[in-house]
Amino acid sequence: MKQTHILARALVFHAVALVAWAAAAEQGASSAWDAVQLKARTDHDNPVSYAIGEPIIFSLETTDVPPALDPALFAISWKRTGDDGRTATGRLPFVPGETGSVTTSLDRPGFVRLEARVVRMVDGKPVRRIRDAPGAVSWSRDRKAVRFDGGAGVKVDAITPEKEAPKDFDRWWAEQRRLLSTVPPKATLHELPKVKGCRNYAVSVACYGPHPVTGYLFVPKGVPPKSCKASVSFQGYGTKVQVNPKWKSSKDTIWFTINAHGYELGRDKAYYKEFFDGIHPPGWGYAFSPEENAKPETAYFRWMALRVMRALEFVKTLPEWNGRDLVVKGGSQGGLQASWAAGLDHDVTFANVEVVWGCDLYMPSGPRKRLKGPWHIPAAAGLGYFDAINHIRRAKCPVEIGRAGLGDYTCPPSGLAAYYNAIQGPKSIRWVQGAEHGVNPQGPNQIFTVSSGLRAGGAKSKPMEDTFVGE
Repeated sequence: MKQTHILARALVFHAVALVAWAAAAEQGASSAWDAVQLKARTDHDNPVSYAIGEPIIFSLETTDVPPALDPALFAISWKRTGDDGRTATGRLPFVPGETGSVTTSLDRPGFVRLEARVVRMVDGKPVRRIRDAPGAVSWSRDRKAVRFDGGAGVKVDAITPEKEAPKDFDRWWAEQRRLLSTVPPKATLHELPKVKGCRNYAVSVACYGPHPVTGYLFVPKGVPPKSCKASVSFQGYGTKVQVNPKWKSSKDTIWFTINAHGYELGRDKAYYKEFFDGIHPPGWGYAFSPEENAKPETAYFRWMALRVMRALEFVKTLPEWNGRDLVVKGGSQGGLQASWAAGLDHDVTFANVEVVWGCDLYMPSGPRKRLKGPWHIPAAAGLGYFDAINHIRRAKCPVEIGRAGLGDYTCPPSGLAAYYNAIQGPKSIRWVQGAEHGVNPQGPNQIFTVSSGLRAGGAKSKPMEDTFVGE
């Protein structure tokens, strides 16, 4: 009887596998494409160094192509768009190990975008992988295709946001700070098992607004007072529940990592469902509602920013903090929050961000009609108070942008360029060719760092002259 059950399970598994294989085959998917990458680079080592009207030459090539694939059955289909509103398309031969080129230009400060993919000659449909593309995360778009998404920048030092900050920007934020001060920063620390020499806590800190600051705190064990640096990190967009992270212990750094929403930690699924249902306006994800964003007082970002401010205030009360070093970190929405932190709290000594979301929030409705992706917040009058550019312009600390994707149109490169241009102090930005919001190309790739007054390496950097470093 036991053998019968085992055989039955094996037959079911085999049938499911056959169905999955048949579905993949119907879509043209093949494991032969799993390791293949389609890459491109510009004829300038620095892909954001072009002049207005200067020819931009992209060289495309495929790597890791198995010998079993017949190149004659495939082609590279490309599409050029850009901040000038022009579109061009074409095809290149699919020749493994060799390059084909696309030449274009731009008549204004901005970016050109080049998208390319391997297609079948017989019907023009994209080839498909069985596995996700190398470097793609699970939520990235079209992650089974063999494709490239990148670009080049033209006179990027002249790129500015669509609108300046609201005239009462500083006055409005001063009022928010006053309101925050009306709520004492009472903190509840629930001690958790120690993590590699660190005391570990689940933390809740009272805050002005509907929810407290919540997150996880790590403090080196047995250190004397005023002996530690502090680092505060912020999360990207979404409603994934924060869990106690794995932390590589530090003997000299306090780490506080908070979630964006202020929910209670360690609760059951029913609690989180009710919580997240409550923060989504009808028909919108949180922070996207034009009605809420019409005024800064009703914007979801208001409460998120107040929690950022309170998190920094809390860390500065810890007896182990040395009173000097305060670093903020984050990517995407976390980069937006870190920008608020640096602009609103001048005790911050270093900001380490990447693919910063919320740069030039009026871009969707702006007269320049810069290229943007489908996922953006509809423009509304209250958003200027939360734009990352308006906050980072007020920062007093060095800012390191660890990754800016030339194919990232969740956080478009024109927004990142305007953000970089707004930074008043030492700064650096690392442009990654072919990087999208959810794809970071693997292996050799065109990467270029532009820096002013800051060496790569962040808070340990020494001042330097303007530099341009290729990788």
